[in-house]
Amino acid sequence: MDGMTKAEVDRIEPSMIALSDRPIRPRDAATLILLDRKGDEVLVLMGRRHAGHAFMPGKFVFPGGRTDPADSRIAVAAALHPEQETKLTAGPGHTSAARARAIALSAIRETYEEAGLLIGRKGAFATARRDWQGFAEHGVQPSLDMLRFIARAITPPNRVRRFDTRFFSAWRGDVAVELPGGGPTNELEELVWLPLAKAREADIPDITRTILDELEERLAHDPQLRPGSPVPFYRLIRNRFTREIL
Repeated sequence: MDGMTKAEVDRIEPSMIALSDRPIRPRDAATLILLDRKGDEVLVLMGRRHAGHAFMPGKFVFPGGRTDPADSRIAVAAALHPEQETKLTAGPGHTSAARARAIALSAIRETYEEAGLLIGRKGAFATARRDWQGFAEHGVQPSLDMLRFIARAITPPNRVRRFDTRFFSAWRGDVAVELPGGGPTNELEELVWLPLAKAREADIPDITRTILDELEERLAHDPQLRPGSPVPFYRLIRNRFTREIL
């Protein structure tokens, strides 16, 4: 484990101000950083959270949300790459293969619900789960082999809401269906594709800016984002923000 620089700590700290005196156990969550290429630039999909949201109102974020453990039982066209599963099950806390699968699938589900983008392969798909019916209606089999594990971050203690968030990436070419009206939940508005430099200048949470920095550095060394690369993990230990490598 290595400590973060003072500049990194100063950048993250304002968005993680303690709001509650009662410790709250972080809940699993997943975010999907959807990427596209335009010439020499890499674009990222972001959307603005509604001002009425209790958590990060008005901020530009990636699609994502809380993990439902039942997501682990959704049938997929292809499983996680073995090296990705190994990274997801590493680190503190017991993350089983089933839990890792649920976390990854929740990133795909949330991207559909919030942005209307169905990631997977065209093919027959059936499920009794209401929140996955869009995939059945549009003939898309969700697939996990496209996902790349980019980063992990745990919200510090003493906040009203805490999440143990895994950040994944995928390419726009991995989207089997794009719904013109967006996702059914309408949780995100102003969905936009931004160059990485412009995304960092948007009104985004500080941890999001840090993850974008990590992503840009990884892309510089590995433009195709192959599986197995080191994964940074951010959390608070003894009142100090730390960056570990999984």
